[in-house]
Amino acid sequence: MSQPFLPFALPEIGDEEIAEVVDTLKSGWVTTGPKARRFEQDFAAFLTEGAEPGAAPIECIAVNSATAGLHLALEALGIGAGDEVITTTHTFTASAEVARYLGADVKLVDIDPATLNIHPAAIEAAITPRTKAIVPVHYAGLAADMPAILDIARRHGLKVVEDAAHALPSTLGGRLIGTLGSDVTVFSFYANKTITTGEGGMIATRDPAIAARCKVMRLHGINRDAFDRFTAKVPSWYYEIVAPGFKYNLTDIAAALGIHQLRRAHAFQEKRDELASLYNELLAELPLILPPMPALGELHSWHLYVVRLTDHARIGRDALIEQLYAAGIGCSVHYIPLHLHPYWRERYALRAEDFPHSQHAYERMLSLPLYTRMTADDVHRVVQALRTALLG
Repeated sequence: MSQPFLPFALPEIGDEEIAEVVDTLKSGWVTTGPKARRFEQDFAAFLTEGAEPGAAPIECIAVNSATAGLHLALEALGIGAGDEVITTTHTFTASAEVARYLGADVKLVDIDPATLNIHPAAIEAAITPRTKAIVPVHYAGLAADMPAILDIARRHGLKVVEDAAHALPSTLGGRLIGTLGSDVTVFSFYANKTITTGEGGMIATRDPAIAARCKVMRLHGINRDAFDRFTAKVPSWYYEIVAPGFKYNLTDIAAALGIHQLRRAHAFQEKRDELASLYNELLAELPLILPPMPALGELHSWHLYVVRLTDHARIGRDALIEQLYAAGIGCSVHYIPLHLHPYWRERYALRAEDFPHSQHAYERMLSLPLYTRMTADDVHRVVQALRTALLG
Protein backbone atom coordinates (compact mmCIF):
# COMPACT_ATOMS: atom_id res chain seq x y z
CA MET A 1 0.00 0.00 0.00
CA SER A 2 1.41 3.41 -0.97
CA GLN A 3 2.15 5.93 1.74
CA PRO A 4 -0.07 9.00 2.12
CA PHE A 5 1.13 12.24 0.57
CA LEU A 6 3.45 14.17 2.90
CA PRO A 7 2.63 17.87 2.46
CA PHE A 8 5.17 20.67 2.47
CA ALA A 9 3.52 22.38 5.46
CA LEU A 10 0.60 21.95 7.85
CA PRO A 11 -0.50 24.13 10.76
CA GLU A 12 -0.85 22.66 14.23
CA ILE A 13 -4.17 23.76 15.74
CA GLY A 14 -4.97 22.51 19.23
CA ASP A 15 -8.06 22.26 21.39
CA GLU A 16 -7.23 25.55 23.10
CA GLU A 17 -7.30 27.45 19.82
CA ILE A 18 -10.56 25.79 18.80
CA ALA A 19 -12.19 26.58 22.15
CA GLU A 20 -11.06 30.22 21.92
CA VAL A 21 -12.52 30.57 18.43
CA VAL A 22 -15.81 29.01 19.60
CA ASP A 23 -15.88 31.41 22.54
CA THR A 24 -15.36 34.29 20.11
CA LEU A 25 -18.20 33.13 17.88
CA LYS A 26 -20.52 32.78 20.85
CA SER A 27 -19.55 36.21 22.18
CA GLY A 28 -21.06 37.96 19.19
CA TRP A 29 -17.89 40.01 18.68
CA VAL A 30 -16.17 38.49 15.67
CA THR A 31 -14.38 41.42 14.05
CA THR A 32 -11.61 43.51 15.65
CA GLY A 33 -12.35 43.67 19.36
CA PRO A 34 -11.24 42.36 22.76
CA LYS A 35 -9.45 39.26 21.42
CA ALA A 36 -7.42 41.30 18.94
CA ARG A 37 -6.42 43.71 21.68
CA ARG A 38 -5.50 40.82 23.97
CA PHE A 39 -3.37 39.29 21.22
CA GLU A 40 -1.57 42.61 20.73
CA GLN A 41 -0.87 42.91 24.45
CA ASP A 42 0.28 39.30 24.70
CA PHE A 43 2.58 39.75 21.73
CA ALA A 44 4.19 42.84 23.23
CA ALA A 45 4.69 40.97 26.50
CA PHE A 46 6.19 38.02 24.60
CA LEU A 47 8.73 40.24 22.86
CA THR A 48 9.74 42.16 25.96
CA GLU A 49 9.95 39.32 28.49
CA GLY A 50 13.33 39.64 30.15
CA ALA A 51 13.98 43.05 28.56
CA GLU A 52 16.48 45.38 30.19
CA PRO A 53 14.94 47.70 32.81
CA GLY A 54 14.22 51.11 31.39
CA ALA A 55 13.90 49.94 27.79
CA ALA A 56 11.26 51.81 25.82
CA PRO A 57 8.01 49.81 25.67
CA ILE A 58 7.07 48.01 22.47
CA GLU A 59 3.61 48.55 21.07
CA CYS A 60 2.04 45.93 18.81
CA ILE A 61 -0.67 46.51 16.21
CA ALA A 62 -2.50 43.49 14.78
CA VAL A 63 -3.21 43.52 11.05
CA ASN A 64 -4.69 41.13 8.52
CA SER A 65 -1.37 40.28 6.86
CA ALA A 66 2.33 41.02 7.08
CA THR A 67 1.98 42.73 3.71
CA ALA A 68 -0.48 45.14 5.30
CA GLY A 69 1.93 45.65 8.18
CA LEU A 70 4.84 46.49 5.88
CA HIS A 71 2.65 48.91 3.93
CA LEU A 72 1.47 50.66 7.09
CA ALA A 73 5.02 50.83 8.45
CA LEU A 74 6.44 52.51 5.35
CA GLU A 75 3.45 54.86 5.16
CA ALA A 76 3.92 55.84 8.80
CA LEU A 77 7.58 56.58 8.09
CA GLY A 78 6.57 59.01 5.36
CA ILE A 79 7.83 56.99 2.40
CA GLY A 80 6.35 58.31 -0.81
CA ALA A 81 6.82 59.27 -4.44
CA GLY A 82 10.42 59.99 -5.37
CA ASP A 83 11.84 57.95 -2.50
CA GLU A 84 13.76 54.68 -2.79
CA VAL A 85 13.52 51.62 -0.55
CA ILE A 86 16.24 48.97 -0.56
CA THR A 87 15.39 45.30 -0.07
CA THR A 88 16.63 41.89 -1.18
CA THR A 89 15.78 40.32 -4.50
CA HIS A 90 15.61 36.96 -2.73
CA THR A 91 12.20 37.32 -1.11
CA PHE A 92 8.48 37.19 -1.75
CA THR A 93 7.17 40.16 -3.71
CA ALA A 94 5.38 41.61 -0.66
CA SER A 95 8.69 42.83 0.78
CA ALA A 96 9.08 45.13 -2.22
CA GLU A 97 5.60 45.82 -3.56
CA VAL A 98 4.56 47.81 -0.51
CA ALA A 99 6.98 50.58 -1.49
CA ARG A 100 5.31 50.74 -4.90
CA TYR A 101 1.91 51.13 -3.21
CA LEU A 102 3.25 54.44 -1.92
CA GLY A 103 4.78 55.55 -5.20
CA ALA A 104 8.34 54.92 -4.06
CA ASP A 105 10.91 53.05 -6.12
CA VAL A 106 12.57 49.81 -5.09
CA LYS A 107 16.29 49.04 -5.23
CA LEU A 108 16.81 45.28 -5.17
CA VAL A 109 20.16 43.97 -3.97
CA ASP A 110 21.92 40.62 -3.77
CA ILE A 111 22.32 38.21 -0.87
CA ASP A 112 25.21 36.83 1.13
CA PRO A 113 25.79 33.42 -0.50
CA ALA A 114 26.51 31.83 2.89
CA THR A 115 23.44 33.01 4.82
CA LEU A 116 21.04 33.77 1.92
CA ASN A 117 20.18 36.98 3.77
CA ILE A 118 20.48 40.48 2.31
CA HIS A 119 24.16 41.48 2.05
CA PRO A 120 25.03 44.63 4.02
CA ALA A 121 27.73 45.60 1.53
CA ALA A 122 25.18 45.42 -1.29
CA ILE A 123 22.86 47.67 0.69
CA GLU A 124 25.52 50.32 1.16
CA ALA A 125 26.50 50.19 -2.50
CA ALA A 126 22.87 50.78 -3.55
CA ILE A 127 22.27 53.91 -1.46
CA THR A 128 21.52 57.11 -3.39
CA PRO A 129 20.32 60.56 -2.31
CA ARG A 130 16.75 59.26 -2.83
CA THR A 131 17.13 56.29 -0.47
CA LYS A 132 14.91 56.58 2.60
CA ALA A 133 14.53 53.07 4.05
CA ILE A 134 15.92 49.54 4.17
CA VAL A 135 13.70 46.45 4.40
CA PRO A 136 15.87 43.49 5.48
CA VAL A 137 14.31 40.00 5.39
CA HIS A 138 15.27 37.32 7.92
CA TYR A 139 15.33 34.55 5.33
CA ALA A 140 13.95 31.16 6.44
CA GLY A 141 14.16 32.30 10.07
CA LEU A 142 17.89 33.00 10.29
CA ALA A 143 18.48 36.53 11.55
CA ALA A 144 20.02 38.94 9.05
CA ASP A 145 23.15 40.88 9.99
CA MET A 146 21.22 43.59 11.80
CA PRO A 147 24.19 45.22 13.57
CA ALA A 148 25.76 45.97 10.18
CA ILE A 149 22.44 47.02 8.64
CA LEU A 150 21.55 49.30 11.54
CA ASP A 151 25.01 50.86 11.39
CA ILE A 152 24.54 51.60 7.69
CA ALA A 153 21.12 53.09 8.41
CA ARG A 154 22.49 55.27 11.20
CA ARG A 155 25.37 56.59 9.10
CA HIS A 156 23.12 57.41 6.14
CA GLY A 157 20.06 58.60 8.06
CA LEU A 158 17.81 55.79 6.83
CA LYS A 159 14.80 54.08 8.36
CA VAL A 160 14.73 50.31 8.88
CA VAL A 161 11.62 48.10 8.64
CA GLU A 162 12.39 44.45 9.36
CA ASP A 163 10.42 41.91 7.36
CA ALA A 164 10.27 39.27 10.08
CA ALA A 165 7.64 37.12 8.36
CA HIS A 166 9.90 34.09 8.90
CA ALA A 167 11.49 35.08 12.18
CA LEU A 168 9.33 34.26 15.19
CA PRO A 169 10.97 33.49 17.60
CA SER A 170 14.43 34.00 16.09
CA THR A 171 17.11 35.80 18.09
CA LEU A 172 20.20 37.87 17.47
CA GLY A 173 22.60 38.74 20.25
CA GLY A 174 20.31 36.87 22.61
CA ARG A 175 17.42 39.23 21.82
CA LEU A 176 14.25 38.36 19.96
CA ILE A 177 13.79 39.76 16.48
CA GLY A 178 11.35 42.60 17.08
CA THR A 179 13.36 44.08 19.95
CA LEU A 180 16.38 45.35 18.04
CA GLY A 181 17.09 48.93 17.01
CA SER A 182 14.99 49.12 13.86
CA ASP A 183 12.08 51.51 13.48
CA VAL A 184 9.48 48.80 12.88
CA THR A 185 9.36 44.99 12.75
CA VAL A 186 6.57 43.13 10.97
CA PHE A 187 5.63 39.48 11.59
CA SER A 188 3.44 37.10 9.58
CA PHE A 189 0.88 34.57 10.79
CA TYR A 190 0.06 33.09 7.39
CA ALA A 191 -1.02 29.44 7.34
CA ASN A 192 2.48 27.98 6.92
CA LYS A 193 4.31 30.30 9.31
CA THR A 194 5.77 29.34 12.70
CA ILE A 195 2.53 30.42 14.38
CA THR A 196 -0.67 31.03 12.46
CA THR A 197 -3.94 32.90 12.54
CA GLY A 198 -4.80 31.66 9.03
CA GLU A 199 -4.09 35.11 7.66
CA GLY A 200 -2.63 37.86 9.79
CA GLY A 201 0.34 39.89 10.89
CA MET A 202 1.73 42.07 13.66
CA ILE A 203 3.52 45.41 13.66
CA ALA A 204 5.96 46.00 16.51
CA THR A 205 7.52 49.39 17.22
CA ARG A 206 8.91 51.44 20.08
CA ASP A 207 7.94 54.71 18.39
CA PRO A 208 4.57 55.98 19.70
CA ALA A 209 4.04 58.19 16.65
CA ILE A 210 4.50 55.27 14.27
CA ALA A 211 2.15 53.14 16.34
CA ALA A 212 -0.49 55.86 16.41
CA ARG A 213 -0.30 56.38 12.66
CA CYS A 214 -0.52 52.64 11.94
CA LYS A 215 -3.61 52.38 14.15
CA VAL A 216 -5.36 55.20 12.30
CA MET A 217 -4.43 53.95 8.85
CA ARG A 218 -5.26 50.33 9.71
CA LEU A 219 -8.98 51.12 9.71
CA HIS A 220 -10.02 53.68 7.11
CA GLY A 221 -8.22 56.62 8.72
CA ILE A 222 -10.72 56.76 11.59
CA ASN A 223 -9.45 58.94 14.42
CA ARG A 224 -10.53 56.62 17.22
CA ASP A 225 -10.46 52.94 18.02
CA ALA A 226 -13.48 51.20 16.53
CA PHE A 227 -13.50 48.65 19.35
CA ASP A 228 -13.88 51.40 21.95
CA ARG A 229 -16.51 53.14 19.85
CA PHE A 230 -18.73 50.08 19.60
CA THR A 231 -18.35 48.86 23.18
CA ALA A 232 -18.74 52.18 24.95
CA LYS A 233 -21.57 52.40 27.51
CA VAL A 234 -22.37 55.99 26.55
CA PRO A 235 -23.22 57.46 23.15
CA SER A 236 -20.03 57.39 21.09
CA TRP A 237 -21.22 57.24 17.52
CA TYR A 238 -19.24 60.22 16.36
CA TYR A 239 -15.92 59.76 14.55
CA GLU A 240 -13.82 61.62 12.02
CA ILE A 241 -11.81 60.46 9.01
CA VAL A 242 -8.43 62.12 9.31
CA ALA A 243 -6.64 60.31 6.46
CA PRO A 244 -7.43 58.04 3.49
CA GLY A 245 -6.77 54.83 5.37
CA PHE A 246 -6.99 51.16 4.54
CA LYS A 247 -8.94 48.07 5.67
CA TYR A 248 -6.17 46.13 7.37
CA ASN A 249 -7.60 45.15 10.76
CA LEU A 250 -7.29 41.63 12.21
CA THR A 251 -10.55 39.95 13.25
CA ASP A 252 -11.17 38.54 16.71
CA ILE A 253 -11.74 35.12 15.13
CA ALA A 254 -8.17 35.17 13.80
CA ALA A 255 -6.77 36.70 16.99
CA ALA A 256 -8.37 33.91 19.01
CA LEU A 257 -6.09 31.48 17.20
CA GLY A 258 -3.11 33.74 17.70
CA ILE A 259 -3.51 34.02 21.46
CA HIS A 260 -2.87 30.31 21.93
CA GLN A 261 -0.46 29.87 19.02
CA LEU A 262 1.76 32.50 20.62
CA ARG A 263 1.86 30.55 23.88
CA ARG A 264 3.25 27.60 21.94
CA ALA A 265 5.78 29.59 19.90
CA HIS A 266 8.84 28.40 21.82
CA ALA A 267 7.65 24.79 21.91
CA PHE A 268 7.02 24.96 18.17
CA GLN A 269 10.54 26.34 17.63
CA GLU A 270 12.04 23.52 19.69
CA LYS A 271 10.23 20.92 17.57
CA ARG A 272 11.31 22.58 14.35
CA ASP A 273 14.87 22.73 15.63
CA GLU A 274 14.78 18.99 16.42
CA LEU A 275 13.52 18.19 12.93
CA ALA A 276 16.12 20.46 11.32
CA SER A 277 18.88 18.82 13.37
CA LEU A 278 17.71 15.38 12.22
CA TYR A 279 17.72 16.56 8.61
CA ASN A 280 21.24 17.93 9.10
CA GLU A 281 22.44 14.60 10.43
CA LEU A 282 20.81 12.43 7.77
CA LEU A 283 21.59 14.63 4.77
CA ALA A 284 25.26 15.22 5.57
CA GLU A 285 26.60 12.78 2.96
CA LEU A 286 24.35 13.79 0.07
CA PRO A 287 25.41 16.27 -2.65
CA LEU A 288 23.59 19.10 -0.92
CA ILE A 289 24.50 22.40 0.69
CA LEU A 290 22.59 22.38 3.97
CA PRO A 291 20.99 25.48 5.49
CA PRO A 292 23.22 27.99 7.26
CA MET A 293 23.17 27.64 11.02
CA PRO A 294 22.70 30.37 13.63
CA ALA A 295 25.52 31.43 15.89
CA LEU A 296 25.95 29.46 19.10
CA GLY A 297 23.19 30.27 21.56
CA GLU A 298 20.91 31.97 19.01
CA LEU A 299 17.45 30.77 17.98
CA HIS A 300 16.63 29.99 14.36
CA SER A 301 12.86 29.79 13.87
CA TRP A 302 13.29 27.17 11.10
CA HIS A 303 10.30 28.46 9.20
CA LEU A 304 11.96 26.90 6.17
CA TYR A 305 14.52 24.15 5.67
CA VAL A 306 16.21 25.07 2.40
CA VAL A 307 18.84 22.87 0.73
CA ARG A 308 20.87 23.58 -2.39
CA LEU A 309 22.18 21.04 -4.85
CA THR A 310 25.93 21.05 -5.26
CA ASP A 311 27.35 21.63 -8.72
CA HIS A 312 28.20 17.90 -8.90
CA ALA A 313 24.67 16.58 -8.23
CA ARG A 314 23.56 14.02 -10.81
CA ILE A 315 20.18 15.69 -11.47
CA GLY A 316 18.90 19.24 -11.49
CA ARG A 317 16.57 20.96 -9.04
CA ASP A 318 13.43 20.73 -11.17
CA ALA A 319 13.91 17.01 -11.84
CA LEU A 320 14.53 16.43 -8.14
CA ILE A 321 11.27 18.17 -7.21
CA GLU A 322 9.41 16.00 -9.74
CA GLN A 323 10.89 12.84 -8.23
CA LEU A 324 9.98 13.93 -4.71
CA TYR A 325 6.39 14.58 -5.74
CA ALA A 326 6.31 11.20 -7.48
CA ALA A 327 7.36 9.72 -4.13
CA GLY A 328 4.46 11.51 -2.42
CA ILE A 329 6.50 14.30 -0.84
CA GLY A 330 5.59 17.97 -1.12
CA CYS A 331 8.27 20.61 -1.39
CA SER A 332 8.64 24.17 -2.66
CA VAL A 333 11.12 26.81 -3.80
CA HIS A 334 11.81 29.96 -1.78
CA TYR A 335 12.00 32.05 -3.79
CA ILE A 336 11.87 32.79 -7.47
CA PRO A 337 13.95 35.98 -7.04
CA LEU A 338 12.19 39.22 -7.79
CA HIS A 339 14.62 40.12 -10.57
CA LEU A 340 13.22 37.19 -12.60
CA HIS A 341 9.58 38.29 -12.39
CA PRO A 342 8.25 40.30 -15.34
CA TYR A 343 7.08 43.30 -13.33
CA TRP A 344 10.33 43.89 -11.46
CA ARG A 345 12.57 42.83 -14.33
CA GLU A 346 10.91 45.15 -16.83
CA ARG A 347 10.33 48.13 -14.58
CA TYR A 348 13.94 48.34 -13.43
CA ALA A 349 15.71 46.66 -16.38
CA LEU A 350 17.09 43.94 -14.12
CA ARG A 351 19.39 41.17 -15.30
CA ALA A 352 20.16 37.85 -13.65
CA GLU A 353 23.87 38.64 -13.76
CA ASP A 354 23.24 41.66 -11.52
CA PHE A 355 22.35 39.23 -8.70
CA PRO A 356 24.79 36.32 -9.05
CA HIS A 357 24.43 34.93 -5.53
CA SER A 358 20.63 34.92 -5.53
CA GLN A 359 20.53 33.53 -9.07
CA HIS A 360 22.99 30.74 -8.28
CA ALA A 361 21.11 29.79 -5.11
CA TYR A 362 17.71 29.89 -6.81
CA GLU A 363 18.76 27.54 -9.59
CA ARG A 364 19.80 24.88 -7.06
CA MET A 365 17.47 25.31 -4.07
CA LEU A 366 14.36 23.64 -2.77
CA SER A 367 12.53 23.76 0.55
CA LEU A 368 11.86 20.43 2.24
CA PRO A 369 8.83 19.67 4.42
CA LEU A 370 9.27 21.08 7.92
CA TYR A 371 6.38 21.58 10.32
CA THR A 372 5.59 20.66 13.90
CA ARG A 373 3.22 17.81 13.07
CA MET A 374 6.01 15.97 11.28
CA THR A 375 7.61 12.93 12.91
CA ALA A 376 11.12 11.52 12.77
CA ASP A 377 9.75 8.83 10.47
CA ASP A 378 8.55 11.56 8.10
CA VAL A 379 12.04 13.05 7.99
CA HIS A 380 13.55 9.63 7.28
CA ARG A 381 11.04 9.20 4.46
CA VAL A 382 12.05 12.52 2.88
CA VAL A 383 15.73 11.70 3.22
CA GLN A 384 15.28 8.27 1.67
CA ALA A 385 13.50 9.82 -1.31
CA LEU A 386 16.33 12.34 -1.69
CA ARG A 387 18.90 9.57 -1.43
CA THR A 388 17.16 7.55 -4.13
CA ALA A 389 16.91 10.54 -6.44
CA LEU A 390 20.44 11.84 -5.88
CA LEU A 391 22.41 8.60 -5.58
CA GLY A 392 20.28 6.18 -7.57
